[in-house]
This record gives sequence, C-alpha cells and structure tokens, in this order.
Amino acid sequence: MAVLVVVSAASIWLAVQLTPMQSVSAAGQTVQVGAAQPGTSLSGPGELDLFGEAIATRPHFNGPIRPRLKLSHIDLGSQADDSARERGQLVPVLSRHLASGWLRYCLWESLIAAGWAAAIAVAVAGIRRAPRRTTVSMTAAAVASVCAVNAVGIYLLASGTPRVLRQVTTLDDLVGRTPAQPVPAAKGPALTGVQLVVLGDSTAAGIGNPLVNHPTPADRTCGRSADSYAADLAAVNDWNVLNLACQGATVTDGILGVQTRGDDVLPPQLAVAQRATGASAVIVSIGANDLNWAVLTGLCAKAPVCDDKASTAYFTEQLASFTQNYLDMLQQLSALPHHPDVLVNDYYEPFGPDTTCLAKDGITPAKAEVLRSRLAELNTVLENGTDAFHFTSVHPRFDGHRLCSKEPFVQNSADKAPLHPTAAGELAIALADQQALTRLRQPGSTQPPTPQLSAGPGSRRSPGDAAALCPGPLRQAGSGGVRPRVRRVQMSRKISICAPIVFSRSARSS
Repeated sequence: MAVLVVVSAASIWLAVQLTPMQSVSAAGQTVQVGAAQPGTSLSGPGELDLFGEAIATRPHFNGPIRPRLKLSHIDLGSQADDSARERGQLVPVLSRHLASGWLRYCLWESLIAAGWAAAIAVAVAGIRRAPRRTTVSMTAAAVASVCAVNAVGIYLLASGTPRVLRQVTTLDDLVGRTPAQPVPAAKGPALTGVQLVVLGDSTAAGIGNPLVNHPTPADRTCGRSADSYAADLAAVNDWNVLNLACQGATVTDGILGVQTRGDDVLPPQLAVAQRATGASAVIVSIGANDLNWAVLTGLCAKAPVCDDKASTAYFTEQLASFTQNYLDMLQQLSALPHHPDVLVNDYYEPFGPDTTCLAKDGITPAKAEVLRSRLAELNTVLENGTDAFHFTSVHPRFDGHRLCSKEPFVQNSADKAPLHPTAAGELAIALADQQALTRLRQPGSTQPPTPQLSAGPGSRRSPGDAAALCPGPLRQAGSGGVRPRVRRVQMSRKISICAPIVFSRSARSS
C-alpha cells in the first residue's frame, strides 16, 4: 500500500507537469486552460498568464490544484462576434468553453497519470525480475490506485472549478479591476494632413536633445525634440508626423488619461490621435515610467545590490499593473475606426559589456545585469501584447554604441537626460521603425538588418554616414522589376540620410 501511494503521488505530480494546456476559442479570443503549480493551501486564486506576466485571478478555487489560464490570441476584427468588440469581453460562450477546457485538461491529466503509474510499475517489476503475472498484477494495481486517487482528488478538491469558470465573462472577472472607459476623441477639426502619429514617453519625445523649432508650450513641457525619431521619420518620408509623446507619460496618465506636469494639463494622447483620421500608422513607446524605471535605477545605483527581495517584489507588482493597463491601451488602439498599423517599440539596451564608466555612478557589472534582465522582462510583455493583437514589435538595437562605448547612443549621467537616446540613438530607433513600416507596406520583401551608425566625436552625426543608411538591397528591392524610389534628405541639423519612401495609405489599400 505504501508503494502504491508513492507511485500514485509521483504519477499525479508528473502528469500535472506534463499535461498540455487545452485551447478554447470563441469570438476571436483564444485561451489556454491548464493547471498552476500545486500549492499547500486548500483554496486560493488561480493564475492568469497575460502577455507572459503571471497575475492572480480574482476568483478563488478549492483544492491545491487550481486552473492556469493563458490569453494567447486576440482578434477584434470584423470576423469576430460583435459582443467581442466591447473592452475586455470574453463573451458568455467562452465561459462555458473554459469549463469544458478544464474538464478536458483533467481527463488528459488522469490518462497521463495512469500511463506514468503503469510505466513505473513495469520498471519496478523489471528490476525485481518479477514473473509476467506479477507484473500485470502490479501494473493493474498501480493504474487502479492512481485513477482512484486522482478521481477522488478532482471530485473533492476541484469539482467546483468548472462552476467558477462558468461565471467568467470578462477579463475583469478574472483579474478584478474596473474597466477603463474608451477614450473619446478630442474636440477640434480632423487633422487630415497627418500621416503618422507617435505616442509615448520621454524616449519618443527625445528629451535631452534640442527642442523642436518654434516650440509650443506643450512642446516645452513635454521636451519634444527636433532630434526625436518622429522628426527623423517625418524628414525621410516627407510626412506630417504628429508627435504627442511627453516626458513622464504612462499608459493611464498620458496615453489614456490626462497628464499633469506642473501647472500644465495635457489631454490624453489617444484622444488627440483620434483626430488624425488619415494617419496610416501609430508608433508607441511606453512602459518605463509605468514601472518607475528612473526610481528603480536610482535605488539600484545607491544600494549595495539591485536584486534584493524588496525591490524585486516592487518591480514584479509594477510590471503586473502595467500589463493590465497595457491591455487596455492595445484594445483601444485596435478599436480605432481608421484601423492604422500599430507599431510598439521595445526599449533599447543601454548597458554594454563595459561598465567602467558607470562605476562613479554606483553601477557595477552585477547591477547592470539585474537592470538588463528587468528591461528584458518589460520588453517580453510589450512583444507578447503585440503578438496577441497582431500588431508589430520593433526592436531598436544599440549594439556597439551603448554606454561606455566610444560613440554611445545613450546619454550618460553628465548629460541632460541620463539613459535616454542621443540624437544618433533617436536616429537608430527611427531606422528600426522605418524598416518595420517598409515591411508592412511591401509584403514579402526582405529587409536588411538595421545598419550600424557612427558619429564623429563632438558631432551628432557624420555626413559621411549617409551611405550606411541606404543599403544596396533596399535600392534593388521591389516586384515586377520596378525599383522603389529612394530619396536623399538633407536635414536641418546637417544629417544626410536616405530611405525608401513609405507608401501612402491610398497606395497601400490598392
């Protein structure tokens, strides 16, 4: 009996680890249903995997084995049911599918547990050189034992799970938060001449670099620069780019809600963006302020270590909160009536392999590694969100130009905005966005990797680098023997660059 108990426990544990999650779909939503790691408590919350971030569910479930739900696909397009267009809606039919998915998971877990019990019994019989009849008897006893234990366990400890899952109709039922109201369009005439809108924080604003020409009070408040990647994209494409980014912006206080800086109150960036009804693309850079990244890096520099339990718990909590707010933002971007392409920029990696120049600021190689790993977690959330909504992730690379390099693309502690991109860094981000836009406008074309940039000491860019921005494959790309036009733009700050002209919305639709 003792052996049977041990075999049953081991088989069930292995089955929980190995049983695949079951996918259920309805109205454009796909959720995978499985089991979270067993705990010691007899009741508690389940687990929702939202863009790679584990969030405790609002409903509690009985038993040590509780459901794990993973939101893996979101489609709010015309093929989805109208009820799925409401913010966060999973629709009632999916709640029934969640319950059936859990039952399927339990069935598969029982079968896999029985299989493991049989395998263990046969292995033990083989080691003992038991006769065939004894082997069959041991195997049958082990399978019967594990099935009985599993059935009793599911009945007594997890039988209420389907009932709880049938009550889940929205994401808010799972994570327990108040739905954000759709951001209404700002008052004013349509901005019909705008082709591209940039939303986001200080990285998109370009703080630390010279302000735009003839800045408005909002431009000064937000630190919008003539060297921002929005300005670079405008110059390359002859576009009217509306840069709404502002330093200090978060999802809730900046993009979806008003942002207060001193005595200035700025309207939600998304509200103003909705006036640009002709914009074919929206680029977003957001997340650092949501995590209080400046505070985390400052504490890291002053503390003996950066991965202490307190700061790690704080970061995890901030990341979970941002993940939910990020979902709000993505859903509202997907509901824009003119359906622009949406690009979300990852954050560049500021710390290179050499950190000697940061020693005076308290950053050691070990601390830089902790900050690097946390930035990677943020980027994972950003990328998983764009994948779920069929948006585009953009990955700016600062390889060879990080802090402590000869020509860094990142401002250091002596500059106006430490850890923010320099003018050359903003240009590197613009190049990554430009290539992503080109791929969207030219399906099937293969774009070269982002070229390495260089700038002479004491200058923002070197005119001799213009050729690096016009790689040969771009000049020769195109279908039907027609080469895309390439234009050279001499920018006001003496930066000579060229890039393919991104097709207009009318050309894309045709």
